[in-house]
Amino acid sequence: MSTTTLAVLVPLLPFLGAALGLLTGRAAPGFARPLAVLPTLLAAVLAVLVAARLGGGAGAGVPPLDAATRLTPTGSVPVDLSLHIDGFAALVAVLVGVVATCVQLYSTGYLRDDPRYPSYAALVSLFTSAMLLVVYSGDLMVLLVGWEVMGVCSYFLVGHYWETPEARAASIKAFLVTKLGDVPFLIGLFLVADDAGSFRITRILDTATHGGLHHPTLAALLLLAGVAGKSAQFPLHTWLPDAMAGPTPVSALIHAATMVAAGVYLVARLLPVFTASTAALVVLAVVAAVTMTGSALAALAQDDIKRVLAYSTVGQLGYMSGALALGDRDAAVFHLLSHAAFKALLFLGAGVVIHAAGTNSLAAMSRMGGLARRIPDAFWTMTLGLLALAAIPPFAGFFSKESVLGAAENAALGGSAPASSVSAGHGVSAAPAIGHAASTAIGWTVLLAGLATALLTGAYAARLWLLAFRGRGAPAPDHGQGPTVMNAVLWVLAVPTVGFGVLARHLGGWFDGQRLTPALNTSVLATGVALVGAGALLAAWRRTAPRTAATPLGAVAAHPEAEPALSEAEAIAAHPLAYGDIADAPDPADPGRLLLGPLHRHAAAGFHLDALYDLALVRTVRAGAVLVRFLDREVVDTYVRGAGGAPRRLGAAVRKTQTGNVQSYLSALIAGSVVLAIAAVLVAAGA
Repeated sequence: MSTTTLAVLVPLLPFLGAALGLLTGRAAPGFARPLAVLPTLLAAVLAVLVAARLGGGAGAGVPPLDAATRLTPTGSVPVDLSLHIDGFAALVAVLVGVVATCVQLYSTGYLRDDPRYPSYAALVSLFTSAMLLVVYSGDLMVLLVGWEVMGVCSYFLVGHYWETPEARAASIKAFLVTKLGDVPFLIGLFLVADDAGSFRITRILDTATHGGLHHPTLAALLLLAGVAGKSAQFPLHTWLPDAMAGPTPVSALIHAATMVAAGVYLVARLLPVFTASTAALVVLAVVAAVTMTGSALAALAQDDIKRVLAYSTVGQLGYMSGALALGDRDAAVFHLLSHAAFKALLFLGAGVVIHAAGTNSLAAMSRMGGLARRIPDAFWTMTLGLLALAAIPPFAGFFSKESVLGAAENAALGGSAPASSVSAGHGVSAAPAIGHAASTAIGWTVLLAGLATALLTGAYAARLWLLAFRGRGAPAPDHGQGPTVMNAVLWVLAVPTVGFGVLARHLGGWFDGQRLTPALNTSVLATGVALVGAGALLAAWRRTAPRTAATPLGAVAAHPEAEPALSEAEAIAAHPLAYGDIADAPDPADPGRLLLGPLHRHAAAGFHLDALYDLALVRTVRAGAVLVRFLDREVVDTYVRGAGGAPRRLGAAVRKTQTGNVQSYLSALIAGSVVLAIAAVLVAAGA
């Protein structure tokens, strides 16, 4: 079978599984699990074969896979059903396939008693197919189809627990915020396609490389608006923490392999378009810096275990955006791959913890003793994942995060442009147009923000580990052992979490360059500040003993052994203040509160961005709607009612004169004749 055929089957198989799952879910629910797992697993295997056949991409001398067929004549810019698969696209497809397979396997146990599992599994397969279409597509309009299908799937999956108002609100918010970014994104696609005369990615990259874009800054900024919405970058990131109201496997899929990864992937794919504009790179760097530091502060103040991980994802995406602002596609995609492994592990591990604890509140877990002993698989694998998140060697996050900081250090100190900015992935020179001064400024911005975020990451990773697994209180209630498949998936994801960074140097052939290992000085510095952050948190943790008996608002009781086991939907409903702009009701013994001090209240509420949006946008729109309603009902309708009422009143007056009395008619006729005669005499006299 040809490589092109295999590549076509990769997104097609999950799509067919989704279609069959939706058609047969009610009639034959027993087929839901095979239809969810097997097509996705086979797609992952085929993605591995495609990557192997590419033989390491440009680094091995194998050209990218390009195939296309014309969909339909458009009369102007053509739209082609095309593939463009280079080395890093092949690796990202493998990532999507593997993580989606793990999520589907995990979901068979996690949602085994959920009556809506068939539709859920079909939507996850469709979600996976859409992301694979984005990864393999060689035409921006076809890519846009996958881009938008992911948005629709996220709406339904985040709102899976539609019985809870938090899930309903989160699904609507995720859909609207991402659509808000998609409007300028679509305009940006049309703008670059018009300049290039084609929606084909290779043609667009060639045009950008040779300076053929007429408005590169405008096009790049429009595209960045869509990327900010999809990849949850400031200021359009607020939907992602609230999306944790959905099932935990959905959170793992969105954060690790789909949706938020799509925006970073698009910038990496179209990097020459962005490097053609210095202003766009500066904006991207500033957004990345604000996103990194702000999300890390917010993660340190969250009580919901999934929201901590959600803000962590926002911060790690900031690292990737920072690397792309430096023009280093290798570092960005390398961190994208390693982050997917340990973040999927952390979210799925959090699902096991929530199942065992009966709550998603870290404050409640901190009063449960022995939780780590009851769920050893989740304890050990999440420990590995948190070490990778904090960039502790030799785990995957250490190598990938330091590759980003190494690129930032190189730019800050006036080093040469990275190799990935010179080859653009298709054999065309794409040296960035950015000047030395701007490059240095971007380098320092990303480097300083990255180091500050590394410090905070070490602190909130240590806080999550201590609160979840080192609780000081009565033994945790025993809600029974979770399904074996859930624990097995955790260990499968632990393998790349531990080994991906060590093996990364052997993956250089799939990237444009070979610089996948960090510089020693940056590595030591970043790891050191992460350890300082973890140490400060540990010291604050020790200062809080003995813990108070107060129960935070929305958490479970201080003696959890009396509490029944809760489903995830019930745990979310029991802790509603975690979703949205929350009140200041944290555990006073929380070490994160001690470290942040007065900033804690604002960080816990996401720095009140939702409240700001409500004031600036929601209330403004509602006030405008009230004004329009008033004008419509009291002004426009008044004219309409008047136009209809005047003839009606005139008709009523005329109707009263129709009495049927001949004498009355004769009298009126004589009176009228007299009036006309008098009028005629007066007119004649005046003449």
